[in-house]
Amino acid sequence: AFPLFGLELEDYDSLFAEKLELLLNIRENTHVHWSGKHRAPLTGQGVYPRPLQNPLPIWLGVGGTPGSFVRAGTLGLPLMVAIIGGEPHRFRPLIDRYRQAGLRAGYSPSQLKVGIHSLGYVAESATKAANDFFPGYAQSFTEIGRERGWPPMTRAHFDAQLGPTGALLVGDPETVAEKILRVNESLGGISRLTFQMSVADLPHAKLMRAIELIGTRVAPLVRRALGSGTPALPSTKSERAA
Repeated sequence: AFPLFGLELEDYDSLFAEKLELLLNIRENTHVHWSGKHRAPLTGQGVYPRPLQNPLPIWLGVGGTPGSFVRAGTLGLPLMVAIIGGEPHRFRPLIDRYRQAGLRAGYSPSQLKVGIHSLGYVAESATKAANDFFPGYAQSFTEIGRERGWPPMTRAHFDAQLGPTGALLVGDPETVAEKILRVNESLGGISRLTFQMSVADLPHAKLMRAIELIGTRVAPLVRRALGSGTPALPSTKSERAA
């Protein structure tokens, strides 16, 4: 077995389930009584400082594993779906499984929130956005591909991801807003969108301009289209998703 941070990778699912159980216990109790397979038990130790928000918001991040979507629904936790390639609408059956599992477990639809983690970038024009973003994006994904057995990233593959059903939120403000609304509709409603730009290693000034465009042009377009003061707003995320 291959160790990761001193733990066995073959135990990944068991480790994830156990750590999540412990985190939820810590969220509910200052003094924690808990035991599991992968670490020493806790026998009433205090966990400090306590979070300002009560309860501490916990979103469960998932990729494409059906069991992870069902687990999030069964626990009634908000879902954060990482969609870094392919077509977002293809995640709808998995999100439906999440919502069905949550309803079966007794949670209300309002508790079963869905968020999307996306790669994106906004510039004044679609051409400028694509040309700014592609070089660093291609380098990053080609490096990742060498580790995971993917082919090198090509401009043709990148351009396909920019299309109406592709995963990348890269373009001018109107194009990106339209794409966000399309994803919202195809997935049955989302309530959060994290917007990661750092994968392309862009200069700070371009990131700041993109953030300005997201706040002043993309978000208002999405708000108006949804007819609500609290829509699926894009929020910026410059660090890599954990």
